Amino acid sequence: MTATLISLLSILTGIIGANTTGVILKKYSFGIVGNSIAGVFGSIFFIKSFGCLGFDPLSIIKLENIDIKLLILNLIVSSLGGAIALILIKRLKNALNKN
Repeated sequence: MTATLISLLSILTGIIGANTTGVILKKYSFGIVGNSIAGVFGSIFFIKSFGCLGFDPLSIIKLENIDIKLLILNLIVSSLGGAIALILIKRLKNALNKN
């Protein structure tokens, strides 16, 4: 498993997290396409921001061994990033529409 594959898996997990949040919390949903876009950007932002703590894709495959704990942590942060991005984007949209 390469770092690129782990990055793509993280992005997919962010999309799933954002779409799941959109289904559960209907007032924050932008539809499937909008939720997916929010999931991609949220996932990338969170992994790039918090990946320096040691669960970025390169740290996961260090010495060509996959660290499962770091991979699971990466996927959890990616999913939460997609969900939080969806909520923040919807709040920003609502705040801009009030003015």
